[in-house]
Amino acid sequence: MRFDPRRLPAACALVLVAAAPLAAQPEGWTRPFPGHRVIGNLYAVGTYDLAVFLVTSDEGHFLINTGVEDSTAMIRENIESLGFRLEDVRVLLTMQAHWDHTAALAEIKEVAGAEMWATAGDAPVLEDGGFSDPHFGGRESFPPVAVDRVIAEGEVLELGDARLTVMESPGHTAGSSSYLMTVEEGGREYSVAIANMGTINPGKRLVVDPTYPGVADDFAETFRKQKALDVDVWVAAHGGQYGLHDKYEAGQRYSPDTFVDPDGFFAAVERLEGLYLEQIAAERR
Repeated sequence: MRFDPRRLPAACALVLVAAAPLAAQPEGWTRPFPGHRVIGNLYAVGTYDLAVFLVTSDEGHFLINTGVEDSTAMIRENIESLGFRLEDVRVLLTMQAHWDHTAALAEIKEVAGAEMWATAGDAPVLEDGGFSDPHFGGRESFPPVAVDRVIAEGEVLELGDARLTVMESPGHTAGSSSYLMTVEEGGREYSVAIANMGTINPGKRLVVDPTYPGVADDFAETFRKQKALDVDVWVAAHGGQYGLHDKYEAGQRYSPDTFVDPDGFFAAVERLEGLYLEQIAAERR
């Protein structure tokens, strides 16, 4: 079943509470979901709704995001079910420095002996456990994790034969990041985006008493860059954002075309940009 972007408002409802540690966790954040191959060397190893991605190589692996603090065992189980080992993760990345995507980073870093790489915007938040987050900070909301390398726009991250290009996608957090890769299968090249989407958490201010200086410009630049992408396959930080359960059922036979959805990506970005413009207009009234 193809993803219908008209269903996106309901699908993204849980994302709006994604960085509120004191709120009840949505059930889909902790519900197990089988690890599966997205395309090529990109695998999904997260929960029903919290996306965690494994990008494999012949010299170790990238792991992008974690779930909540108790998610290490589930991530390990999904990785092993696909024939890989958590201990072979060499680099940890995140798409946004909010607790629901970062809370197991410190544990996995220690277990695997991996390095933590992050953008300049998110590195301080990772290192103080969310305390300096301009929207949800003022308290530690996840175990702090030391950042070993700062990454930036356009940088190509390499591990063995794996290549990820960094596309900074700020707004949701000051250092939100997407990762671009190219996969070749069956004589065809697929452009793949592990895309951090421009969702706006409740209470975030864009132009009147902005949550952080330049946040409105950050969102605008993220939408501009994402709309300019030529994407075949895309995934995002939450399964509901990219229509995971409309596109894939547990146990489904692998096909490189399962997650091909260029129109759905463009529609999702345009919809979020529309919400952004509506909020700016509302703040200025």
